[in-house]
Amino acid sequence: MLKTIAFVLGGDGPEDESFKEAVKETAAYIQENGYSVYVADGKDPLPLSMSENRQEMLALTDDPLLAKELSEDEYYCVGLLHEGEAGKSFPGLKYVFSDIEEVDIDSFVKVYQRYAGEPWTVLETDRLIVRETTVGDVDEFYKIYSDPEMTRYMEGLFDDPEDEKRYQKDYIEKVYGLLGFGVWTLVRKEDDRVIGRAGYSVRNGFDEPELGFLVGKEFQRQGYCMEALRAIMEYGRNVLQFDKVQTLVKAENEVSIHICERLGFKKTKDVDVEENIYGDGYNDGKRVSLSESRFGKYVRMIFLW
Repeated sequence: MLKTIAFVLGGDGPEDESFKEAVKETAAYIQENGYSVYVADGKDPLPLSMSENRQEMLALTDDPLLAKELSEDEYYCVGLLHEGEAGKSFPGLKYVFSDIEEVDIDSFVKVYQRYAGEPWTVLETDRLIVRETTVGDVDEFYKIYSDPEMTRYMEGLFDDPEDEKRYQKDYIEKVYGLLGFGVWTLVRKEDDRVIGRAGYSVRNGFDEPELGFLVGKEFQRQGYCMEALRAIMEYGRNVLQFDKVQTLVKAENEVSIHICERLGFKKTKDVDVEENIYGDGYNDGKRVSLSESRFGKYVRMIFLW
């Protein structure tokens, strides 16, 4: 868990009073939000005692050499750009902030969580938490998918749970990490139970983000699905800035079609959709050959804001 945000500023660069003032204001803002702050420069580096808690810290620096040293010492490190330094490079860093005084506390926390492997909480409703999926959720998914009704109209999980866990690990890094959205886990607040999955994906051959959802049979007919989907749709509009969303549902899946219609989706046409992208196992993300591809007939539905 994030506890400390440390600014490690280059000590040999040109004086930049406006930047130092921005750091000072940001440090005060961070403290107001309940986090410890430490400000150091290249001549006054992080004390040795702080290294014992480096996994609870986010370090920010405007010096690429210091960034390299901090990263090699296994700190979670973010680059900082002064005004007019758009061309400065921080090799090896995943994140660089400019206009530090404009960065909100949620961004600091989410960058730390990405480094630390902690799932982002996407949103909350009255009864549910919608958060990023973890590898630890996979065992719960197998319990949900064990009911044959769950895979009557959609693909199931890989036969080998270890394949599914490797897939989920790659998904966290390559989908959440790059797109900032994906298919998330639905958690019931009252008992922290995983009850299903919902969110957005990008399917090959289509331009629009696609809404997908599944709620375990035990948790159906209790309003959880609509509660989650309405909030996810608002998130798509207000946060992700989507102006159009599609969903692809098998024609015989009348229940899901009805749910989508209640959300405001309109049917357009039937389309062919590739189903077994990776085959029966997850082979380091390699897709099946064209000769092994399998397609199904789906109803394409569109929602416009």
